[in-house]
Amino acid sequence: MFHKKNQKKEYDKENLKPVIRCSICTGEQVAGFKNIHTGKFEEIMLIKEAKDLERFMAMYGLSTIAKEY
Repeated sequence: MFHKKNQKKEYDKENLKPVIRCSICTGEQVAGFKNIHTGKFEEIMLIKEAKDLERFMAMYGLSTIAKEY
């Protein structure tokens, strides 16, 4: 009945890089942004299935995303 409008969110494209951080042991995946200068990772959302990844990429208007282990 009531749907949220899909608003594209912005991020600092000069200083932040979109990344999926993957655990080798558990397989857990977390999407977020990594500061290219300091290496600090900011978690945005847990990726449990493919739909979660699609939603994250659509939310920020991304076409590709890197994985880090």
